[in-house]
Amino acid sequence: MTSPKTFIIAEAGVNHNGSLDMARKLIDVAVGAGVDAVKFQTFKAERLISRHAAKADYQKATTDAAETQLDMVRRLELDAAAHAALIDYARQSGIAFLSTAFDDESVDLLAKEFDLPTIKIPSGEITNGPLLFKVGHAGKRVILSTGMSTIDEVELALGALAFGYLGRSDPSPEEFRKAFADGRALLSEHVSLLHCTTEYPAPFDEINLRAMDTLKVTFGLPVGLSDHSSGIAIPIAAVARGACIIEKHFTVDRRLPGPDHRASLEPAELKAMVTGIRQVEMALGDGRKVPTAAESKNALIARKSLVAAREVRKGEPFNGDNLTAKRPGTGLSPMQYWAALGRFADRDYLPDDMLSTVSLETNPYRT
Repeated sequence: MTSPKTFIIAEAGVNHNGSLDMARKLIDVAVGAGVDAVKFQTFKAERLISRHAAKADYQKATTDAAETQLDMVRRLELDAAAHAALIDYARQSGIAFLSTAFDDESVDLLAKEFDLPTIKIPSGEITNGPLLFKVGHAGKRVILSTGMSTIDEVELALGALAFGYLGRSDPSPEEFRKAFADGRALLSEHVSLLHCTTEYPAPFDEINLRAMDTLKVTFGLPVGLSDHSSGIAIPIAAVARGACIIEKHFTVDRRLPGPDHRASLEPAELKAMVTGIRQVEMALGDGRKVPTAAESKNALIARKSLVAAREVRKGEPFNGDNLTAKRPGTGLSPMQYWAALGRFADRDYLPDDMLSTVSLETNPYRT
């Protein structure tokens, strides 16, 4: 019996570098790797970033440090026509299309114009009450990343979503807290949480996979991992720890210019991650400690049976000198060793002959 299948999201993000052809290639890579969904990012740069916003350190290291964050992101937009083309291409390719919404206009585009069933909310928007309320009001399923947040902030964000799902008016943090309590059933139907460490690449000693357990226990929602670490070990480990969703950045080439390429997997790595996750799912099993079919067959070879250690004549008592345990395990279990001591041989035994059950069950030579 295998564990439930992990939903694997290949995060193309902005690694298309503003090129529709590159975006299609990313979809091809995702399909080839065997993931469940490919995800892009939906935003209007001017609605997302002010002209005063500085770049993150990792962005300065991977792009022109003198360029503003606004100018960098402006080149990475995908307009409505590009979204339509990619959604259609993904559908033809047999893979689910997802996107992250960063602003109100993007929510309308994804939820209303394209009627996507699921909206991804990134870690940076977890305190954006108006956006969360709007997404909840749209009634869509939500995957919410929780990087940089506290448990209280996650609860308030869930309250904002619940407030929208409940169709309430006059939003406020106080009302969100009430909605969190009232809307737990709706949240269970609609929302999954992703633990995340918002750094690129994320230091291994700051990933804290055990926080997934905290999120699951605290909120009772499906929990996964949006992973920004180097390599594929962490997402595979997260699945072994119970993650039901894995999200991981990927690119066609890590050497390309752009803010996220260096912290992304290349095609072969993405495929290896998927393979590793699927193997872990099979290995997790159902938790019952019983011999498997393969073990049952091998037990006869690997285990031992009680045998004569030397030649034993009929009527001679078994003792520590003439009785031992050797493979195969097709005879009496060595656990019967003490029961056999002092019993009399029911027949002649050559070295390595297995003890007969008769030696224990009926022994006419016992005095």
